[in-house]
Parts: sequence; structure tokens; C-alpha cells
Amino acid sequence: MADQKNLVIAIVMSVVILLVYQVFFEMPRREQEVAQEQAIQKQTKQQPAAQSQAQSAEGAPATGSPVGSAPGVPGIADTPNLGVDTSGVVGATSDPISQRKAALATTPRIKITNPRLEGSISLKGARIDDLFLKDYRETLDKESPLVELLHPAGTPQPYYSEFGWIPLNGTKVPNRNTEWNTTSRELAPGSPVNLRWDNGEGLVFEQQISVDDNYMFTVVQRVRNNGANTVSVAPYGLISRTGKPEILDFYILHEGLLGVINDALQEIDYDDLVEEGPKRFKTKGGWLGITDKYWLVAMIPDQGAALNMSFNSGAVGTTRKYQSDYLMDAMSVPKGATVEVTNHLFAGAKQVPLLDSYEEKIGIPRFDLAVDFGWFYFLTKPIFYALIWLNNYLGNFGLAILALTVGIKLLFFPLANKSYRAMSKMKGLQPKMQSMKERFGDDKQRMNQELMALYKKEGVNPAAGCLPMVVQIPVFFALYKVLFVTIEMRQAPFYGWVNDLSARDPLGLLTGFGLIDWNVPLALDMVNIGLWPIIMGVTMFLQQKLNPQPTDPIQAKIFLFMPLIFTFILAPFPAGLVIYWAWNNILSMGQQWVIMKRMGTI
Repeated sequence: MADQKNLVIAIVMSVVILLVYQVFFEMPRREQEVAQEQAIQKQTKQQPAAQSQAQSAEGAPATGSPVGSAPGVPGIADTPNLGVDTSGVVGATSDPISQRKAALATTPRIKITNPRLEGSISLKGARIDDLFLKDYRETLDKESPLVELLHPAGTPQPYYSEFGWIPLNGTKVPNRNTEWNTTSRELAPGSPVNLRWDNGEGLVFEQQISVDDNYMFTVVQRVRNNGANTVSVAPYGLISRTGKPEILDFYILHEGLLGVINDALQEIDYDDLVEEGPKRFKTKGGWLGITDKYWLVAMIPDQGAALNMSFNSGAVGTTRKYQSDYLMDAMSVPKGATVEVTNHLFAGAKQVPLLDSYEEKIGIPRFDLAVDFGWFYFLTKPIFYALIWLNNYLGNFGLAILALTVGIKLLFFPLANKSYRAMSKMKGLQPKMQSMKERFGDDKQRMNQELMALYKKEGVNPAAGCLPMVVQIPVFFALYKVLFVTIEMRQAPFYGWVNDLSARDPLGLLTGFGLIDWNVPLALDMVNIGLWPIIMGVTMFLQQKLNPQPTDPIQAKIFLFMPLIFTFILAPFPAGLVIYWAWNNILSMGQQWVIMKRMGTI
């Protein structure tokens, strides 16, 4: 009993420490980060001169450029094409829509349209730099703007991809300022665009860009040698992003640069890249890019090619740029010959079934790891597909969660029955345990000896009641990951007041459960408990009443407060997860009540 008491005290103290840390350390830190980011953005808008100067440096390598190189290829930092792009912001207007329109108007463009994307390709530099996701909006409001994934140079935070060639031995190749020629005006599924540029020295460079019905671009690069001599060039691809985006900064979610390199997942945070410097890898095949919580921009090079991949950051004015890039080995182009390389670019929502289909169709290794399923991958992904399957039948992810909970309860039904029988026996022993406490209350050692003897005589295992909780923890965490990281759960509604299962319960205590319209300060966010967390806490309290009560009054009081503590802990969690926990409690109570009724303990 002493060990059990110490364990309970340790758990409670850990929870208290966590709450104190969140209120007095984590929240002030987050507020400071938000203030710093706002200050940087304000400073950037007030420095048009510095921005124009940064723009004039486009094409020059920035500090911290990657330096890996393929055999026979000069260091990447020494090449004008693959250094971190230092293009800046055009114009001094603070209106982002006007600024974007002005930026798009500065270069000739090819329209992109398919069932799920809209945007354009800049013929200057052959950049894919203007992209919106037609299926997703920024908020639940149906009139809110579409999610904007890629941004052209000339906007506050350019974000784009480009494919090109590194020159060798003075060969003239297209660069970021090159305007490609084309007769096409629109890129659509089944209608690729063909770009062409002649260097005037016998080499003709071509790019054929196509797009499918979803988010995958195919880029075929060709070099035709009409000259008199053999030349060598090395193909590259890059994704460049200006400025660190607003991220959640949760330790269970990676947002930043990533890739599967040498069949291993590489996840690199923005801050770590700045502090630790460039990351370079030699590999064959794989993929790399930059990820947000729900969105991904990733390059998939030719899977048979030897590659030098790198992740890099460089300072540009008051902000930074982040880049994922790869460089292939040099390719020899004899007189009269043509060389060709095919690469892919994914730019869209991280839908797991879609990523899996691309992995199979294109041969992208472990492409589903773009979704941060975490350590419990072996549980998280099956739970995800179970929810997808149930949602297809039930038509609502909330109902799918309830049905999944029933399935999990059935799966562990024998284990739970055994546990509840043990707890029923424990509850039946309460009078004898109370009698022992009265007889040996002052002799803790004797009390423990008598309790152990009683347990042995009655065939009771006091630890058996903990088994359902132990089994539930990894399932709980796996479901949390599914709700938190998968795009399918984003803005998925339930019934009643829950309109987004991936977000916290919207009806908080401090807003009168929706009756008072005001913005709760961040410092009070932890006590702004929603209705579903309260329902969860009530069900936990009722379930606790069915369990055998500790003979120690201190432990009894601690256990009495546990539902309240868990209500506060789970309040900011996704509503879908709280619904799962509350529904699981209700099912457990029903199962436990039936068993206790049969055993005559209630």
C-alpha cells in the first residue's frame, strides 16, 4: 500500500508540475514568440529599401549555402543556380492581395488548373510558385480564402520549386532570370506544357511539365546538343521558402524540412537548421521537401540516380530562407545526342491514401512518412484506416470514433472482464480491509503483511485493475496522433456544437459555453474548459465510484481529484479525442456494472 501511495503521489505531482510549467513558462514563451514574429513582420514592411536591395541580389549565393557536390561538379555554394535564393519583396504596399497581384504581373505565366489546384507557373526561371488548394479553406467559414500553398517572389514570403541544370566547364545554362519560350498557355491534366530555351551555343534546354488530377507534377528535363563538342551538365531541383512560417511548435508534430534519404526519415526543424548549419547526404533515390502540419511540397528525383541532397538556410535582410535541394551526378551530352531526366513534385494536402497510392504507382519510398504518425506508427496508421473505413459507412468521423471505441472494447473484452472481476473482488473485500485498518492502523508493516495474506487467500491481484488503463494508453496516444496530424480530420464535424473534431471543444466555461462573445486571454486558456471535457470528467468520476476505494483517506482524496485534474489536462485536446475518452468511460462503466451485479458487489 505504501508503494501504491507513493506512485499516486508521484503521478499527481507530475501533473501539477506540468500545469505549472504550462502556465508560468510555456505560455509566456509562446506569447513572446508571437510578439517577436509580429515585430519582425512589421519591421519588414517598413523597410522597402532593404527589400529592393535584397531583390537585386537574386541569384547570388547566400551565407550558409550548401556545399555538397557530385563527382566532377563544383561545390553547390559556388554555383549561381543552387545557392539559397536571395530574392526579396517587391513593392511597399502592406496589402498582401495587391502585393501578390503585382508580383504575378511582373512575369509571363502559364495557368495551372486541375480539379484540386489552381495557380500558375512563372516562365521566368520556370518556377512553380503560385498555387492554391481548391478543396481547403483557411477557416470553417465557407467564404474564407482558399489555402495558399506557394507564393511567388515579390510577396512577403516567397515559396516555390524549380528544376534546372548546373553548368560545367563554362557551359551556358538557363538560370533564375531566364525567360523560357512556350506556345502553351495552360497546364491541365492530359495537357502538358513544353518550355524551351536555346543558349545560342548549340545547346537546347527543354522542360515538359504535366500534372495529374491531384497534386503530383511530372517534370521532364532534356538537353539537346546541336553543337560540335561533348558537354557536361548536372540536373538539380530545389524547394525554397522565405521566412519561418507560423508553426504549432508541438513536440509530437514535425513542421519543417524533411525527406526519406537512404531509406531513413530525416526531420530537420527550422531552428536546428539555423543553429547547426547545412545537412548533406549522399543517397540513391529517396525524396525531400518542406512540410507543414497538413501541407507538403516535396521533390521526388529519379529513383535510380545517385544524388547529393541537402537542407540549408541563409540570412536575407531581416529574415531567413530555407531550402531543400538535390544535385545529380554530371551527365555527358555528346554531339548530336539528347539526355533526359524525369522528376516529380508533390504540392498539396497530405492525404494518407493518396500518398500511399503515389508510393505504389511512382515507387516513392515510404512516402506516407510525410504524415507524422510518430513512434506508434504500427498502431496509428491502422487506426487511421479503420476510421476512414468506418466513416465511409457511417458518414461522420465522430460516429466512426464511437464505433472504433466499441471495436477496441470488444478486442480487449476478455482482458477487461478479468480486470473488472478482480476489482469486484477487491470491492467485496472492503469491509475486511477496513477492519484490518482499525486493528493495525498504527503498524504499517503489519497492515501490509495482512493485506497481502488476504489477497493471496481470496485470489485477488490488486494490480489487475490497472490493466485496462495500461492497454488504453498507447491506443489513446495513437488516436490523438490521428486526430491531430491527418488532413482527413481537419474541420471534420460532429453533431451538436462540435464543428471540428481536430480542434478543442469550442464551447468554453469562460465564454458561458458560447453565450458570451469574447476572446479569452491566453493566460486563462487552460481553465476555459469545454462541455465535452466536463462530460468526460463526470464519466470518469462515476466510473471511479464503481471501483474499490483506497483504505488510506489521503489516497482516497487524491483519487477523488483525479477526474478534475484530467478534465483540465484534456480540455485543450482535440474534441474527437475527448469524445473517445468519455464514450470509453461509459462503455467501461456498463461492462463493469454488469460484472459487479453478477458478483453481488452492488
